[in-house]
Amino acid sequence: MGSQSTVAGGGIDKSWRILIADNHPLFRSALRQLLCQHADLEVIAEAATGKEAIEQCRRLRPNLVLMDIRMPMDGLEAIRIIKQELPDTTVLILTALEDLTYLAKAIRAGASGYLLKHSSSPEMLEAIRKVLNGESALNLEIAMQRLRRLLREEEEPRILEGHARGPLLQTLSQREVEVLQLAARGQTNQQIAQKLLLSVSTVKKHLRRILSKLGVSDRTQAAIKALELGLLDEQDG
Repeated sequence: MGSQSTVAGGGIDKSWRILIADNHPLFRSALRQLLCQHADLEVIAEAATGKEAIEQCRRLRPNLVLMDIRMPMDGLEAIRIIKQELPDTTVLILTALEDLTYLAKAIRAGASGYLLKHSSSPEMLEAIRKVLNGESALNLEIAMQRLRRLLREEEEPRILEGHARGPLLQTLSQREVEVLQLAARGQTNQQIAQKLLLSVSTVKKHLRRILSKLGVSDRTQAAIKALELGLLDEQDG
């Protein structure tokens, strides 16, 4: 997913390309200043509306979009369009309020997690680097519990049944199912490796194959697919 590489001597040859989408110019400016202090993070554009964010993504294809979900043209709709057209682009939600139900809907739309606007600079940077390096920037265990409730409340639940569930599950090996289940419960690569007596590099290889087979771009969306496939026990929700 990333575009970061290192040249001889340890320098950064290419940085992660980031789009900031928020309708508050002062917040955009402050966030840009924070990110631009780091050589591996490059803000390539800003947007004030969901429509602008979509247009900028189509033109510039950023690695990461930091998007406010409450701005002109609903952020949720913008996320759906961006993820549909550019599945390799990661989206992190910017929000002032930790409304778990609304944030769960954003994750269902394709977001990989969220940043609280009042977070400290180190917290923001940690979350951004986590998603850019394939980790999750949210508590997946809590997120899956909330998503399970949303699925139950929907008129047309997205739990995959029979003909849709079987073929997709058959593409996964037993070991990949085990890795996916642990990842969906919020386990880190190190924790999964210890649990399954594997090396961290082997866990990463399994996760790359899982993402490819499930047709998703990141760990959070893989966790949602695990929920839809019925791979998480009731005790997880």
